Amino acid sequence: MLNDLMGLVWLVVLLISNAFFVGAEFAVISARRAQIEPKAEAGSRPAKITLKAMENVSLMLATAQLGITVSSLLILVIAEPAIHHLLEVPLEAIGLDYGTTSVISFVTALLLVTYLHVVLGEMLPKNIAISIPTSASLVLSPMLYGVAQVVKPVVWLMNQISNFILKLFGFEPKDEANTAFTLDQVEDIVEESQKSGTLEDASETISNAFEFTEKTVGDVTHPLAELVTLPAQASPAQLQEAVAEHGFSRYPVKNEYGDLIGYWHIKDALTSDPEKFAAPLPTKRMRSMISIPATSELEDALAQMRKSGAHIARSFAPDGMLTGCLFLEDIIEVLVGEIEDATRR
Repeated sequence: MLNDLMGLVWLVVLLISNAFFVGAEFAVISARRAQIEPKAEAGSRPAKITLKAMENVSLMLATAQLGITVSSLLILVIAEPAIHHLLEVPLEAIGLDYGTTSVISFVTALLLVTYLHVVLGEMLPKNIAISIPTSASLVLSPMLYGVAQVVKPVVWLMNQISNFILKLFGFEPKDEANTAFTLDQVEDIVEESQKSGTLEDASETISNAFEFTEKTVGDVTHPLAELVTLPAQASPAQLQEAVAEHGFSRYPVKNEYGDLIGYWHIKDALTSDPEKFAAPLPTKRMRSMISIPATSELEDALAQMRKSGAHIARSFAPDGMLTGCLFLEDIIEVLVGEIEDATRR
């Protein structure tokens, strides 16, 4: 009888052990680095250990699986027979024969242990870890990391075997938890948040940001036929006339061959010398224009234009043919909406 009562005590201990490994397993893969890192930078030791655990996710999961397996087996080996024996006593007392008593007590013990194991040892800790991943990870991951260091040789061997099997089937094992969201996942989160009323995007800035990542240079390029251009030998007077007529501050420069070689800015027309007002602008003062493929992503084009300091870029097709001009203003408009040129009426 005493041994059977100790079996019940072991049942509780093993259920707690199983729950710990299950909770720690889900906590490691559910927590986000972005929420753990600030705590680690603030000096939190549990957060620092949690980051180590997240960077060695393969070792952590193998340790958790080993702990779950051992706990589950011990529950069946120790706890189930104890409950089985304890149930036999009242069943025999009511006059049931040995065969019936043995079958009923075995089935009842098996169902009870299975229920407790699934509900308390599996489902409950899993749901808690998923509901509060950051808190659960800060509590459970350091303990799991400590257990992993103790059983590391055994887990390492098991890991090597499992990784070898994965590679045989063409899969690449991962040692670090992927805790970043993909662009599609973020877009889905924003969409659901807007539907539920927890996020407002009246200016559509967030929506434009997702659209921005999908656009290419060709989507916002102005074709050559639509451009207002000036000749390379344009004078300040011609530049001022163009500003007065069209209201733009920048004008692409086209040479005699129809190629775009740079652009003039309204500032280039400012002069106090009447003699220079009608004279051609010095070509050395012409602003450079970079070239960007029409198939390039818009965010890459923005990075190139910012790096070069250019406000206008040439766009060309895959065959090398010039297709038009890309204006920095048009790129920004995709993100923030309509922008008016300061000189445009």
